[in-house]
Amino acid sequence: MADLQDELHSTAEVGELDLDHPERLTGLAPLAAEPVAVLGSETETDPLARAHALLADHPVADGYSGLPWALRRLSWYDLELGESAVDTDVPRLREGHVGALFWSLHLPGGLAGERAVGATLEQLDLVKTVVAAHPEGLRMAHSAAQVTDARNCGRVAVLLGPAGAAALDDSLGILRALHALGLRVLTLSGASWAGENGLTRFGEEVVRELNRLGVLADLSGASDATVRRALTISKAPLMCTRSAARALRPHPANLPDDVLVELGAAQGLCMVPLTAEQTGPTVRDVADHLDHVRELAGPGSVGLSGTYDSGAAHPQDLSDASGYPRLIAELLGRGWSETDLALLTWGNVQRVLRTADFTSRAARQRREPSMARIAELDG
Repeated sequence: MADLQDELHSTAEVGELDLDHPERLTGLAPLAAEPVAVLGSETETDPLARAHALLADHPVADGYSGLPWALRRLSWYDLELGESAVDTDVPRLREGHVGALFWSLHLPGGLAGERAVGATLEQLDLVKTVVAAHPEGLRMAHSAAQVTDARNCGRVAVLLGPAGAAALDDSLGILRALHALGLRVLTLSGASWAGENGLTRFGEEVVRELNRLGVLADLSGASDATVRRALTISKAPLMCTRSAARALRPHPANLPDDVLVELGAAQGLCMVPLTAEQTGPTVRDVADHLDHVRELAGPGSVGLSGTYDSGAAHPQDLSDASGYPRLIAELLGRGWSETDLALLTWGNVQRVLRTADFTSRAARQRREPSMARIAELDG
């Protein structure tokens, strides 16, 4: 990314993050290394009260929700008033101080080709329909600025993605069409061009086109070889929307220590999932992973993914979207500064979205839309 930085000059916007000076979070409440005693003695001494106060200023940008697919099985639902059939609704999002949410367009296994493209379009249409039906709680967003606008209006920002690589049907034209419909994250796994041996020539072209469009590449579930090659060639930050530390729990979607270091060096983002399988059965287990990722990748490269409504089991006290204050209280008890917590919950996602947009603007000046075909590049 270094070769683009000199070209990316922008004015400060609400919620923008200065990576060289993380203490400067424009548009957010002032932060201090130690809590400032402004909210009364109860807030000063009670970690959960402190967590609620911090999240009121720096809400959670949740990296992964399986809600779209979960809603397909329901004949009727009301997310505004509350919906017990799913893990996520507007009241629980507000109780958990969630300000933004990536809604997954992933599909059940087995769908490929035209069926995968069609099912992804149906998912995308469902998300837009659901958001339009809940205007008092939800708002579509396609950029960091729109995410901030939604938050300032008291709405939860909904971003489209990640979608699975199968949704492209090996076509860069379909990728551009999905982007035009609002897609902002694509997972680089489950395709012939992103396998155990890494990215093929066509896979590398997919990453370059993602950079040109401003679509973020998601590496969760990708092979280590794919992760390393994508880190090498991408000019925009890379995300892992559902990855924890493999050193603490040997799940295939979790990242080894050396990759966490490389991801941090590339200013990417590892979003730790709140699932018992990947991080463990307790809040403390999740906090252990967050400590480990922060230590290796840095405080600017760690985020949160509820992974709710995905069919996964969740740690105790983190069973739905309302549980984030309990996790933040645990981290406060471990000595996390408010600056690092503000990055974890909100600032890092805003920075990645904004940088992807800047990278796209620069890339479009250099590069026309790619007309490459998989048959031409991979044979």
